[in-house]
Amino acid sequence: MEASGERAAVVRRLMEAKEESGKTFSEIAAETGLTNVYVAQLLRRQAHLKADTVPALRAALPTLTDDLVQLMMQPPFRSYNPDIVHEPAIYRLNEAVMHFGESIKEIINEEFGDGIMSAIDFYCSVDKVQGADGKDRVVVTFDGKYLPYTEQKSEHMMSRPTRKTS
Repeated sequence: MEASGERAAVVRRLMEAKEESGKTFSEIAAETGLTNVYVAQLLRRQAHLKADTVPALRAALPTLTDDLVQLMMQPPFRSYNPDIVHEPAIYRLNEAVMHFGESIKEIINEEFGDGIMSAIDFYCSVDKVQGADGKDRVVVTFDGKYLPYTEQKSEHMMSRPTRKTS
């Protein structure tokens, strides 16, 4: 696990490589075949860089150093600063999920059954579209695998010793 000061220094260097490229997250995403949010996650050390993505990322960000690539290929310590919820854009995203969450949950249950959306087998993107009124709109897409809850039968719990009944 990287110490927070070390992580911050690495993130600064990664963001400098992005800045030096002159490219947006979406442009890097188009060049690498990743989503724009995943690119941002990689550069913030919140996602794991896979070996087969390295050549495309190096082509998109030519100033990436070998040591940065090696760090990006290590599993990250996924966390966040709890103060981040005070940042207005993040506060509003949180507010939207909380406001619409109960209805979203009901629709998931109605469409799929009793379960949840995975945040591990998950894709996320942010897109800019024009609304019917011609004004810019933000589209945030959460695309997660459906995970049904399981009925917890003792016989399916492999960690428990087999019990014999007389």
